[in-house]
Amino acid sequence: MTFDRLNIALLVVALLGLVSGLTLLLAGQLDLSTLAWTAGVLPVLAALVVEILRSLWKGEVGLDVVAALSMSAALLFGEALAAAVVALMYSGGTFLESFAQGRARREMRDLLSRVPRTATRHRGGELEEVALEEINPKDLLLIRQGEVAPVDGTVESDRAMLDQAALTGESMPVRLDRGQEVMSGSTNAGEAFDLRVTRAAADSTYAGIVRLVEAAQASKAPMARLADRYSMLFLAVAC
Repeated sequence: MTFDRLNIALLVVALLGLVSGLTLLLAGQLDLSTLAWTAGVLPVLAALVVEILRSLWKGEVGLDVVAALSMSAALLFGEALAAAVVALMYSGGTFLESFAQGRARREMRDLLSRVPRTATRHRGGELEEVALEEINPKDLLLIRQGEVAPVDGTVESDRAMLDQAALTGESMPVRLDRGQEVMSGSTNAGEAFDLRVTRAAADSTYAGIVRLVEAAQASKAPMARLADRYSMLFLAVAC
């Protein structure tokens, strides 16, 4: 949340600096416009330098160095307007990236919030609440109305109505008959039914989806990895 606010603040500062500088330029105040552009660039440049130092500390080098050099060189040679444009482009890109990451985090929280922590298992003619880790293949579970299937299995009742929107995007509930497969993560949209477990929780469909999403969020896109790999070459060409 702190980084999101910082990114928003930098974007606002860069935008205000550029707009106010252009307004002053149109009013014939060249010196003041240069000052406004510089004031909008310096906070963005300072934050960028800090980010570069953090990356270098981790042994990483990215294309942020090019943006920092562009802004610094533009200010050094008196091209404050060019520096302000680069600052706005950089802060805008950083904001969009932060926004996308925040959305991905929210979606990940939504995924994890749907994972049940316990299940109701038939045992000796009675029902017992057990942790997911204790569920084994061939166990018989009771899935009540509104509950999420915690593991993959097959329908042991005559029928079941399941909402699979979180898995397949299908908005309408699906009717399954006895013996048909149920994917973990499906929500019971009908009456309670019995589920015969076919896979442990860790090996089920929903657990696999969560792992894939976590891996995707932890890794960079192929183009981003390629750009970082050849960032020093890009830097040499830019210089």
